[in-house]
Amino acid sequence: MTPTTAMEAAPSAPHPSPTTPGLDDRITRALVGAAVGDALGGPVEGWTPEQIAERHGGRVTGIVGPWYGEDWRTARPIAPYHKGDGHVTDDTLMTHALIRVYAKVRDHLDAYAVADHLVPDLLSPRWIPELEAEALPLQRIFLAEKWIVARLHYGHIDPREAGAGNIVNCGAAMYMAPVGLVNAGDPRAAYAEALEVAAPHQSSYGREAAGVFAAAVAAACRPGATPEAVVDAALALAKDGTRSAIEAVCEVAARHEDFEVALAPLRAAVEPFDTVGPDYRAPSLGARRPSRLHAIEELPVALGMLLVGGGDYRRTVLGSVNYGRDCDSIATMSGAIVGALGGEVPADWAATVAEASRLDLHTPARTLTEVAREVFARDLERRRAHEETFTALAGTR
Repeated sequence: MTPTTAMEAAPSAPHPSPTTPGLDDRITRALVGAAVGDALGGPVEGWTPEQIAERHGGRVTGIVGPWYGEDWRTARPIAPYHKGDGHVTDDTLMTHALIRVYAKVRDHLDAYAVADHLVPDLLSPRWIPELEAEALPLQRIFLAEKWIVARLHYGHIDPREAGAGNIVNCGAAMYMAPVGLVNAGDPRAAYAEALEVAAPHQSSYGREAAGVFAAAVAAACRPGATPEAVVDAALALAKDGTRSAIEAVCEVAARHEDFEVALAPLRAAVEPFDTVGPDYRAPSLGARRPSRLHAIEELPVALGMLLVGGGDYRRTVLGSVNYGRDCDSIATMSGAIVGALGGEVPADWAATVAEASRLDLHTPARTLTEVAREVFARDLERRRAHEETFTALAGTR
């Protein structure tokens, strides 16, 4: 894949047609698609494709139960979560929390919005599906996400610098879809805003992945966009190891249409850039350290599965789920992107996830759509004011 300048041009079809979803539909499909992907991937997270097939008697084709059956509470004391049965994980919890921040700010976000609004949200009781109880989101999120609260709430670190020192992982990228959707159709703006929002959370290639993922979601919202165009838009902005990893994975993915035969080749393509190593549950000594040569695994694989799936939601997300390893985050990302492209999320999957997780998956989408329209109107006002000022200064018409 090579970046093209065509994706920087204004789309040729300014209005949605009966076969081209508009803003409301794309935001809904992206957010619901991300949550469903998260719920499908949760119960098989951390395992290999071979282990998944052995455990489930073949590939996962829908919502499945916990890996450890009835022993889910005690099998892994460090993670006593009910993963499976349609429960979303921290990917969706963080995505919805970021939407609530947008609902309060009603404008573009920065690092200070994370300190002022996201941190308090993580300290407010919510229903946590995997705990089957009301609790603080802080009590569910992973250590790398707890870092935000520790650094900002307790350490009072400059929000723009708080991400430095955290382990480098996909934690920030996994919930950046709302940034892409607020900047729908403008990948460059989504990239810049996501880098700012991720600053209190991540550094290095973890922060870079957050920017590129948001850009991919924004690019997917363009009328007429294709999986290939989304990858081109991502490559036009990606830097260092993140760009190299996306190039390597997507070059391989372009040769496959069946995720079954693509699983091993995609892993082989991303492996040189992945610091975690071959055993996902026993990371290497160099794992998750800052680097200009490496990348998180999840985003390149999500983009690869987008190509393999050809923009079809089922194929894209099921490929992501059966890849294993950090597949809940991979499926969250690929689900958001393919949903923004207009891919239809199976209604039965969405209904089961909403009921099992006791979450309204559609209200956050309506809220974010309202915010996106308000932000766009403000952007127009700001742009016109700048044009008038610059014209007066430069003497141009």
